[in-house]
Amino acid sequence: MKQLGTILLEEGVLSEEQLMDAIDEQRERGASLGRTLVELGLISEGQLVRALASQVGMEFVDLADFPVDRTAVAMVPDTVCRRHAALPIQIDGDILKIAMSNPGNVVAVDDIRTLTRMQILPVVAAHDDVLAAIDRYCRSDAEMENLRDDIAEEQDSLDDIDLSGAMAEDDAPIVRFVNLLITQAVQDRASDIHIEPAERELRVRYRIDGVLHEVQSAPKAISNGVISRLKIMSDIDIAERRKPQDGRLSVNHNGRKIDLRVATLPTVWGEKVVMRILDNSTATLDLEDLGIRESNYAKYKETFTKPYGMILVTGPTGSGKSTTLYATLNQISRPEINVITVEDPVEYRIPGINQVQVNPKAGLTFAAALRSILRADPDVVLVGEIRDQETAQIAIEAALTGHLVLSTLHTNDAPSAITRLTEMDVEPFLVGSAVDCVVAQRLARRLCDNCAVSYQASAHEIPAAAHWPADAPLPTLYRAGGCSRCSNTGYRGRVALHEIMVVNESIERLTVERASAADISRVAIEAGMETLLQDGWAKVLGGTTSIEELLRVVK
Repeated sequence: MKQLGTILLEEGVLSEEQLMDAIDEQRERGASLGRTLVELGLISEGQLVRALASQVGMEFVDLADFPVDRTAVAMVPDTVCRRHAALPIQIDGDILKIAMSNPGNVVAVDDIRTLTRMQILPVVAAHDDVLAAIDRYCRSDAEMENLRDDIAEEQDSLDDIDLSGAMAEDDAPIVRFVNLLITQAVQDRASDIHIEPAERELRVRYRIDGVLHEVQSAPKAISNGVISRLKIMSDIDIAERRKPQDGRLSVNHNGRKIDLRVATLPTVWGEKVVMRILDNSTATLDLEDLGIRESNYAKYKETFTKPYGMILVTGPTGSGKSTTLYATLNQISRPEINVITVEDPVEYRIPGINQVQVNPKAGLTFAAALRSILRADPDVVLVGEIRDQETAQIAIEAALTGHLVLSTLHTNDAPSAITRLTEMDVEPFLVGSAVDCVVAQRLARRLCDNCAVSYQASAHEIPAAAHWPADAPLPTLYRAGGCSRCSNTGYRGRVALHEIMVVNESIERLTVERASAADISRVAIEAGMETLLQDGWAKVLGGTTSIEELLRVVK
C-alpha cells in the first residue's frame, strides 16, 4: 500500500518541502499526517479523502459533479441516509452504488442492503459533500406522498378544522405540510416562499437567487387549513380574510433560529401568503462582503465616516437595500455613539442598536417616530424608507443639524433620487445641502464556481456603456453551466451591482436649479461615477456573473 504522502506528491497536490514540514509538525502534534495537512491548510478535506480512497484502492466521487440518479436516491429513506451519512447515487444492474465518507461502516452497508435487497458498492466522498447532497436530493418526497394520502382522507373536515385541537398537534397533516415547506425552503437557500391558491390547487413557489421556482402543488381542499395554520404561527387574525395583514414567525432549523416575515393578500381564489426568510447572519455582514469594488468602496467610505449628512440607498424591492444599510451600521456602530433606527418592519435584531417598529394603528408613523427619535439624542439615524413629504422633510432637517441619516428610496438610478426628493416638495436647496451620497443597487445571480463555462465574447454582446476599444482583443467571458451543486441552474448566490453618486458642488447647484435626472447623471459621470451597467460589466469581466444576467437586471 502506498504511503499517503507519496500519493499526494504523485498527484502534484504537495511539494516535497511542504510534505517534510508537515511530517515535522505531525511529530510535534502527535496527530495523523492527513489531519495535520488539513489543519495547516496545505490540502482540503476533499483532497485528503480522495488520497485516502486511492490508498485503499477505492473509488472516490466528487458529488458536486457526479450525475446522481434520483431513482437510486428514492430507494433509501431520508432518515436512513441521514443516520448513516450515506447516499445512493447510481444503479448498475443489481448493484447499488452508495457514496459514504466512511465506507468501512458495515452497519450502514447491511442496513441499506436489507432495505433495497441489492448488492452494495460503497464509494468514498467528502463528509461535508455527502451531507450537502443528502440535503439536496432527499426532498422528503415519500413524506409528501404520505401527506397527500392523509390529507385526502381528511378532505371532508379540512374546511372546518379545529384550529385549537388537531391543528395544534405536531403530527397533524397540515402542520407537517407547513413545516416541510419551510424546512425545504431554508435548505434550498430560498429568500421567499409564495403560497398561492388557484382554481383547482394550492401552488407553492420558492424565490431562489432572485428567480421563482415552482416546487410543490397540493390539493385545493387544504388551502384554508394551510393559511390558517400560518396565520396562527404569525399571530395574525384568522377571522379577517378581506384585507392584507402582516405578521412574523420564528422556527428552529438544525439548531439555528430562522425568522420569517409573513404577508397575506386576498385574491379571487383565496388568500395568498408570502413569507420572507430573514437570515440573521445577514445583519452581521461587513461592507467588504457585499462585493463593492475598491474604487466605489473608497467613495462610499468617505461619506459614511462623516459625522452628519444623508446617505440614500435606492433600488426596487428585493435589491438588497436593507442589507447594505445594516452592513453600513455594523461598520460605524460603536459604544460611544447612539444609533437609532425606525423600520417597518424591523427585519433583523442587532445588538447595541435601538430599533423602533412603526405602528400606524397607534399613530407611530415614520414621521412621528422620527420626531421622537430626534429628541432621544441620536448620533446616527436609520429611516427604513422615505415614503412621504413629511418623513423626507424631517430626515433632511436631521441631516442638516448634525446627524448622520441613512435611508432608502425606490428609484431606478442614483441621480433620480435627487429629483424624487424635490418632487416630494422638499426645498431643493435643502436637498442639495443635506444629501451626501446616493447608492443605487441591483442584485444579479452569481455564477456557480463549480460549473461556469468560459468562452470568447462576440462584439455584439459587449454593451456600449462598457466603452470597449474597437481594436482591442475580445475578452473571455463566462456563462452558466449547470451541475448538482447549483441544482443545474448555473448560478449559486447573488452579487450586488452598485452605482455610487457622491454629491459635489456641481450636482448641488443642479439640484437647486431643479435640473433633470439626466442632467445630474451626465455631471456625475463626468465626475467619475460608474453606472450600474459599468459596475456590472466589470463583474462580468471578472467572471462573477454572466452578460445575460447583467442585462436581465440592468436595462
